[in-house]
Amino acid sequence: MAGADEARSWSRGLPADPGFFPIGVWLQDPRNAERFKELGVNLYVGLWKGPTTEQLKVLREAGMPVICSQNALAREHLDHPIIVGWMHDDEPDNAQALPGGKGYGPPILPQVIVDDYRRMRSIDPSRPVLLNLGQGVAWDDYIGRGVRRRHPEDYREYMRGADIVSFDIYPVVHEHAAISGKLEYVASGVERLMEWKSGNQRVWNCIECTHISNPKKKATPGQIRAEVWMALIRGSRGLIYFVHQFQPVFREAALLDDPENSAAVRSINREIQELAPVLNSPSIDGVIKASAESADHPVAWMLKRAGTATHLFAANLRSAPTKVRFHWQSTDSPPASEVRVVGEPRKLRFENAGFDDDFQPYAVRHYIW
Repeated sequence: MAGADEARSWSRGLPADPGFFPIGVWLQDPRNAERFKELGVNLYVGLWKGPTTEQLKVLREAGMPVICSQNALAREHLDHPIIVGWMHDDEPDNAQALPGGKGYGPPILPQVIVDDYRRMRSIDPSRPVLLNLGQGVAWDDYIGRGVRRRHPEDYREYMRGADIVSFDIYPVVHEHAAISGKLEYVASGVERLMEWKSGNQRVWNCIECTHISNPKKKATPGQIRAEVWMALIRGSRGLIYFVHQFQPVFREAALLDDPENSAAVRSINREIQELAPVLNSPSIDGVIKASAESADHPVAWMLKRAGTATHLFAANLRSAPTKVRFHWQSTDSPPASEVRVVGEPRKLRFENAGFDDDFQPYAVRHYIW
């Protein structure tokens, strides 16, 4: 996988600075770039029927990088500084619409994606190629995959055609009872992509924050934060907010019209950017183990070190409360007698080589010692 192996040497790609964490929005009008920057967004992903000369001009004036299609205009401007990556068409793993509204045919074959990837790389090896996949990544029974429903083995093949692989599933607004309200599908999709990736491939994921096509439901600030952090803990290293709304009325940038969720996204993004050097550092295995009261209430966790501080991030992956025991697994004694719970006025003590904490449904915690 040549592209993935070269991930750290993309001369025209995203910044390699460990203090940078990619936070994107999907398919938005460049005229709103400044407003999205105010929310902590630092990347556009996709341009409607673009890129066009005007779109690139507006993004450059706003200082907003973009990952976009490698169309004819883009190929004529390979030195354009605002373009930091190329992308495939969205969700090739889903059944594809037939001409004339005559139903749906099979998904695009993985080999077509791989061939397109090689073509894009041959034209420009200096930028990464992004592939965004559908909800079949996390949900094997998704009917939208048509004849390839229940064929998760396809995804390893699709992933051969990208340097950055993302996926989308939106549990809060989902219409199917098997997924509706089950935020853990965001985490399980990221976990699968991390298992299937190779070399230095990066895993990203999409996050819901509007009604999308469900006029009765939308993610709350707490649910948005839970989806973000369970994805980060499972290994996602880039976020793409899906901010469209199709029902009850169409709004391309619905998040910008929602003061509550805009404030939540701004706060989450600020937190991520402040922690970018920590999130971009290697995870530490074999030191901490987390166990919930019941196997039916799993918790995800991630351990990092930055300077002299140790950071433990954890998320309850179920919609029920649970108590979690964090066990110190190293042969060395715990390096501190207590841990600080970030964002809360409390500390917990290491006792018997560990500490306990209570987690409400889908709660997220950040501990430092």
